[in-house]
Amino acid sequence: MYWTQTFIPTLKETPADAEIVSHQLLLRAGLVRKLTGGLYTFLPMGLRVLRKIERIVREELDRAGGIEVLMPALQPADLWRQSERYETMRDVLFKVKDCAQREWVLGPTHEEVITQLCAAEISSYRQLPKNFYQIQTKFRDEIRPRFGLMRAKEFVMKDAYSFDATDEGAMASYRKMYDAYTRIFARCGLRAFPVEADTGVIGGSHSHEFMVPAETGENDVVYCESGVYAANIEKATSRGPTVATPTVSTGAVPERFPTPGVVTIEALAAAPYGVEAHRQIKTLVQVADGQVILILMRGDDQLNEAKLMARTGAMQVRPATPEECVAALGARPGSLGAVSGVPATVKVYADEALRGACGMTTGANEDGWHCRNIDLERDIRVTQWADFRTVKVGELCGTSGLPLKIRRAIEVGHVFKLGTKYSDKLNATFLSEDGQRHSLVMGCYGIGVTRTLQAVIEQGHDKDGIVWPVTVAPFEVCLTPLGVAPGAPTRVAAEELYAALVAAGIEVILDDRDERPGVKFKDSELVGFPLRVGFGEKSLAKGEVEFRPRGGVLEPVKVADAAARVIAWVQAERARLQ
Repeated sequence: MYWTQTFIPTLKETPADAEIVSHQLLLRAGLVRKLTGGLYTFLPMGLRVLRKIERIVREELDRAGGIEVLMPALQPADLWRQSERYETMRDVLFKVKDCAQREWVLGPTHEEVITQLCAAEISSYRQLPKNFYQIQTKFRDEIRPRFGLMRAKEFVMKDAYSFDATDEGAMASYRKMYDAYTRIFARCGLRAFPVEADTGVIGGSHSHEFMVPAETGENDVVYCESGVYAANIEKATSRGPTVATPTVSTGAVPERFPTPGVVTIEALAAAPYGVEAHRQIKTLVQVADGQVILILMRGDDQLNEAKLMARTGAMQVRPATPEECVAALGARPGSLGAVSGVPATVKVYADEALRGACGMTTGANEDGWHCRNIDLERDIRVTQWADFRTVKVGELCGTSGLPLKIRRAIEVGHVFKLGTKYSDKLNATFLSEDGQRHSLVMGCYGIGVTRTLQAVIEQGHDKDGIVWPVTVAPFEVCLTPLGVAPGAPTRVAAEELYAALVAAGIEVILDDRDERPGVKFKDSELVGFPLRVGFGEKSLAKGEVEFRPRGGVLEPVKVADAAARVIAWVQAERARLQ
């Protein structure tokens, strides 16, 4: 490919609305252009990278036994009602109506469609296992699209769905996909690692996310240095708070005391009250699937909403309004408690960090009053104990015993063991060997292809631009003659090397623009071609070209040796990432 025959509109200045480095470089390197918030057009260089990532995904999915299909992006809304996700995912669903006023959904994912297909086509255990996948555009109504391709309204995703006869078979399918993901991200040059994850609205019983460490990531990952434990903050657990909960009872009975104007944990901890946060019981009123519930936490802990939904089985949860708090308990937030005045119909959930807690202080369910000397298991009716808290830095890992750390990361892939959640609802069954009818056991597996592209940039860049691995770079080699007039020695030498490299299967672009050397060098580094070979008159006069890996040291190479040297370098880089 000659530079002037394609379209690479690089930018010197950083667009004002590009918030993170990878987003800035997507635009500056001429990979994409923004149509509007969350919608991007892929330009030639960006599209080449996208197609290379897709090819890697296809190769590894085929290797793992996947069968490629292509499902409609437009889906019947009734199918989503049948799976009961029409409401739980309503905030992200794009909905449209046809000329007959029938409602449709633009697919954010395809569990419903593939399950309906298998319900119609799979009837016997002899047809199992199966694993179908597709690479397709998805649509999600992001309220606040940001960070370029990281959080977009339209994006390319690889989604796969496994169907097995048994739970053991489903776990084997899960492991195959887990291993395939590990290979995919390694081949893309990404340092990605798996973490335990919450299943969220997708559902299921087992889940891992593949994370790319990045300070600009939107996910917090909890881990210990031993490498034996890593989990998304929504899933992470520890051995408990670093400051122990008091568990020795004084035998004192609950006592109300006035706290006018005190409505925060900090205010109660300050003088004249001096009740330390870990000695307070925080009462959170939540509305779960339309029902008021109470969550009891230590005053210094934060509620983890994902854990709350997982432990209670609720599909939708929100904090109660002050008016709802008054209606349920007779007081406003800041004075709430569960010692008295809690209707028998209201379920009370308590965090495990409070188990055995004694000598605690909580709201008295009367504005401006609190209650002390609370022995939780003696004085409060608890419906269920569970882990509802968000882990903190420094708490001890439950596996290794080492202090936990937290770092930011970008999620690029997610694998779920779904079980029979969708097959039960959509009547996807099969006859077993003994003639009994059973629900198909499912797994689902997603990779954000466009997000992976940007994650490669976020992880691989320097002050001059993108540093692509050869496996996904738009071109592996850029030839840069400084003189491009027809017949100029630099152009002739570049075209001879170009022909030799193309014949050897090397992906090469020749910069034939009549631009200043500085412009050509800066553009090559900005776009991020892994290897640049420069042709200048002075170098050619010595029988040499300039060989420079991206981010590496410039090295003179004899013209006669250039083709062999470039081919060997590219092949070595390809092998390193296979």
